[in-house]
Amino acid sequence: MEISLAGRTAVITGGSKGIGLAIATRFAASGADVAIIARGRGALDEAAKSIGAGGKGRVATIAGDVGVAADIKRAYDEAMKALGKIDIVVNNAGTSRTGAFEEITDEIWRDDFDQKLFAAIRLTRLVWPQMKERRWGRVINTLNIGAKAPRARSAPTSITRAAGLALTKVLAGEGAPHNVLVNALLVGFIEADQHVQAAAKAGIALNDYIGARAKEVPLGRIGRAEEFANIACFLASDAGSYITGTAINVDGGRSPVV
Repeated sequence: MEISLAGRTAVITGGSKGIGLAIATRFAASGADVAIIARGRGALDEAAKSIGAGGKGRVATIAGDVGVAADIKRAYDEAMKALGKIDIVVNNAGTSRTGAFEEITDEIWRDDFDQKLFAAIRLTRLVWPQMKERRWGRVINTLNIGAKAPRARSAPTSITRAAGLALTKVLAGEGAPHNVLVNALLVGFIEADQHVQAAAKAGIALNDYIGARAKEVPLGRIGRAEEFANIACFLASDAGSYITGTAINVDGGRSPVV
């Protein structure tokens, strides 16, 4: 299926690496102008080169911490200056944090909610009025399968992601009369920089780490970021025009719930 995002503009948080970069690359290749937000200027510049190599539109890079309200507002203003409008928002920023409940401090809880939940709330709230006015918008929230089926020692991430699931459904109901569609994509095991870091922290070779994780996936392998980006592109396009309020597992069948 040929999917076109020609004439559309998209903002992707956490867009310099991993899933965010793959989504930005796929959107740009499908004709969209994209703005990516991340903290590291060096990574943003490298990502822009990669996206631009196969993209058809403009690529804007915005340095900022989405866990900080002032940075969100500034990033929004910069995206509007660069793109003129925003049709698609992908709330993708956030790394996995897990631990025993009694060991999670208030500071960790606050940081996780700011980075994963409030970042999505604040950016979507800024973009929402123009989407309603044009009667066309897409919001995609990147969550993980723990949002539906949290395990022991999965806090704070599973908690903040579960809140993101509720946010998705609330926004879908409010956006539907205005043709603003809101969906969530739930990560299982997808190739990402955080797995490289986790393997290093555990003192395990990356291939051994990935092989062990792949055994938990019915398809027998971890996913590629490009596979995640493909479904995001479909949902962001007119081809996905009758899908809203859904939470799709992109996990090779690993989640115990649909």
